[in-house]
Amino acid sequence: MLSLFSGLGLGLSLIVAIGAQNVFVLRQGIRREHVLPVVIICALSDALLIVAGVAGLGFVISAAPWLVVVARWAGALFLLTYGILAARRAWRGGEELRVDAADDEPDAGGGVATATRTRTRLAPVILTVLALTWLNPHVYLDTVLMLGSIAATHGEERWLFAAGAVAASILWFTALGFGARYLGRWLRTERSWRILDGLIAVVMITLAISLVLPVLA
Repeated sequence: MLSLFSGLGLGLSLIVAIGAQNVFVLRQGIRREHVLPVVIICALSDALLIVAGVAGLGFVISAAPWLVVVARWAGALFLLTYGILAARRAWRGGEELRVDAADDEPDAGGGVATATRTRTRLAPVILTVLALTWLNPHVYLDTVLMLGSIAATHGEERWLFAAGAVAASILWFTALGFGARYLGRWLRTERSWRILDGLIAVVMITLAISLVLPVLA
């Protein structure tokens, strides 16, 4: 279960950050347009990349066990760096989520005005989310290389770690897409993202320390 929750925590830490993909998912959620296809594409893409990373690196590392030590230290360094950068963003601020002002404009009843918008066709939405997901070089670093490397340090439990990371993707994109109508106005503020970055920093640095503790003990 520790491997499962480690994968869940790391998966959320890598996914929950301001980026083009998350902005698009949030925007579709606020607009209430094709949310289910967008969420499915994002979650399934992450799952495929995570499984590919764990399966490929698992085979390589079984032939060269010393790579586990390298992966452990490299993963800890990456996590520590990522955590420090997140802490820096939380301290300095200046980040906020921008979506079209009309997309979150309250109507007379306190809800979100949608009547005057032209509905976007499904095909362009699918093509856009596919491009934002698969043409982003960071997704390969985060899922295939990063998650795959750290999963390898869990040995036979690496697939539990992978399951946790996949669950993190499903939970995040589902919450972001379908919860956007309620959370959009708060997720757009600088304060909310500073708090979020602060939590990401804590998780990342904690995971970095947990990776090297067995070696130093």
